[in-house]
Amino acid sequence: MKQPKPFSSFFSHFHIKSFVLQPYSSYSVMAQTRTSPDPENEHPPRNLTLTADARVERAWAHWTKLGRPKLIVAPMVDNSELPYRMLCRKYGAQAAYTPMLHGRIFTEAEKYRNEEFTTCKEDRPLFVQFCANDPDILLEAARRVEPFTDYVDINLGCPQRIAKKGNYGAFLMDNLPLVKSLVEKLALNLEVPVSCKIRLFPKLEDTLKYAKMLEEAGCLLLAVHGRTRDEKDGSKFRADWKAIKAVKEAVRIPVLANGNIRHMDDVKDCLEATGVEGVLSAETLLENPALFAGFRTEEWVSGCEEGTFVDGKLDQADLLIEYLNLCEKYPVPWRIIRSHVHKLLGDWFSLQPHIREDFNKQYKVTFEYLYDMVDQLRETGTRIPLYRKSTEMEPTESYTDQHN
Repeated sequence: MKQPKPFSSFFSHFHIKSFVLQPYSSYSVMAQTRTSPDPENEHPPRNLTLTADARVERAWAHWTKLGRPKLIVAPMVDNSELPYRMLCRKYGAQAAYTPMLHGRIFTEAEKYRNEEFTTCKEDRPLFVQFCANDPDILLEAARRVEPFTDYVDINLGCPQRIAKKGNYGAFLMDNLPLVKSLVEKLALNLEVPVSCKIRLFPKLEDTLKYAKMLEEAGCLLLAVHGRTRDEKDGSKFRADWKAIKAVKEAVRIPVLANGNIRHMDDVKDCLEATGVEGVLSAETLLENPALFAGFRTEEWVSGCEEGTFVDGKLDQADLLIEYLNLCEKYPVPWRIIRSHVHKLLGDWFSLQPHIREDFNKQYKVTFEYLYDMVDQLRETGTRIPLYRKSTEMEPTESYTDQHN
């Protein structure tokens, strides 16, 4: 079995690729026909029909087939939708999760399916994530997306009150037999691999038993958020990379790390500290979708030696314009667009609160209004650059000039 490439090999070959957008395709349109099946592996053996060694071999073969992505957009409710995934992919993301989809609602409501799950040809590798507490309902939901995803992911990590009320996410940690049945149901009945995203138990030994149980149940990829269920606030609780390393060493399938990824130096440090195959970023990507291209906000350059970081010739208003362009090609609900506007322009609005107040007053928002709003911000002289290391900058061109 091939082992992962060394860390140094990844960074020596890291580069950003631009992409060409394709016409918008909604789930309801795409679901009519299977697109781009793999003729050599269209019907692979289902996970639990294989021996343990064969499952591990399949896990690594699939991961290798996807290119062993290391820079991954984490699942974010109402925030990791298609246009934002595509924006992050332009700026270095090598794979992405959908937002968490509610398994039962997904099976019952066509409108929910059409609005909450959209994808396109370039939106790969893709992990479609569901929350559920009923194996049969989860399988029904998973079968609807199976042709369009590289993994069906089970959310076992959401710590929010709504997850407690609905009995899903991290609150299934209290019912491990149910968790096992969810994984086994998919592993026995899907052709696409099953992945899981988990949080830590307070005791490391419980976390390791949990990870091994998931592997034995048929999980072929494990993403570990390095915080417990009670550690909801990432600004107050640092992710435990040592615990993630312990999980990586306890299982034989590929493992991803989630937590404490604020810039590319964190990516490097996390990969070295944990030995995982890749990292996920969530909150930081919301304010800086160019994180994986080496850009960072002012917060993460303050205190550094003068001259180490320079204006990257890119800012969050530039990124918002790109995002809005993508939303015009790949429509999403306006509540999602509003959320991204606030995340991207939060610091800008703090300097021009009257523009934020006018935005918040809008009952109905249009693209024209949002483009004009960005122009208003520019006209006030407001600009908050994103920064890159001076050694990575070309002398004359901006990033967008180089990659458009």
